[in-house]
Amino acid sequence: MGTWITRVATMLLSLLVTFGAFAQTYPTKPVMLLVPYPAGGLSDVIARTVNNSLSKNLGVPVLVDNLGGASGAIAAQKVLSAPADGQLIFQGSPNELILAPLAISAVHFKSEDFRLVQMIAVAQIAFLARKDLPVNNVDEFLAYAKKMAAQGKPITYASVGPGSFYHLLGEHLSKITNIEMTHIPYKGAAPANQDLMGGQVDIFLAPYGKMYEDLQKQGKIKILAMLNRERLPGVKDYPAISESHQLKEFVFSIWTGYFVRKDTPEPIVNALHKAITETLSDPAVKAGLEANSQLLAPPLGLDAVANTYAEGISQFRAIAKSINLQPQ
Repeated sequence: MGTWITRVATMLLSLLVTFGAFAQTYPTKPVMLLVPYPAGGLSDVIARTVNNSLSKNLGVPVLVDNLGGASGAIAAQKVLSAPADGQLIFQGSPNELILAPLAISAVHFKSEDFRLVQMIAVAQIAFLARKDLPVNNVDEFLAYAKKMAAQGKPITYASVGPGSFYHLLGEHLSKITNIEMTHIPYKGAAPANQDLMGGQVDIFLAPYGKMYEDLQKQGKIKILAMLNRERLPGVKDYPAISESHQLKEFVFSIWTGYFVRKDTPEPIVNALHKAITETLSDPAVKAGLEANSQLLAPPLGLDAVANTYAEGISQFRAIAKSINLQPQ
């Protein structure tokens, strides 16, 4: 028995020494920041806004790598197939790591296979409507939608694909109001916006961008509300959803964060967390994110980060279950 205990103690000591070495040497080579979408999109812009500052804080180059496909699942699987050494960071959101496993039958990983190290940015969600929809606020919209459903002409809502965050929002809206609505999936935000402006789809619950403000001013769309609890700087001209009578609690946003494999050694996670948190205090990062209509995420400790991710998993799984979302 004594020999067995000695062996276990020796193994534990060896692991502690190894983890300590990780903390002292990580990173020793360039770190790859994996973006699960093609270059040029918002996700890519966020990564290239952050990577230079993160490079300085890690002490090595942080290289952006774009790998799109399967709603981000291909890039996510690449992270799980790589060593858990912190050399590959995944820039993700609930879309890729929570919703893709629920909506895509070919995805076999679980949300819990990843660990959120720190959030980076938060996107506000705008309640957009076609320009000639005969409503001017959310409560008027609900009355109109109820009337159209009773006539057998349910209003239509756009999304960027089945199982996307925006699909779930539309289905959730339909369910909690008990108003029939028809889902119109698109292959991206660009064609959805085009049809919204052309009047082919009625509403689109979408991440807010300055372009929507321009389109509203040009009379090409309407912004009925922001899905915020209060009016925030930069969008104070638009009602918060909490100002409506019927949808006060329909408050949603979507965040972007940096993930690693869940079994990444704690010293590496701590080092990454420290570097990312320092990056969030860089004025250039804040300005770059705000220029692209992103809110800088408040820095959180690792325990709070873990709770945020767990709450997100529970929230979206509950919505998916309530609308009977089936993997396709």
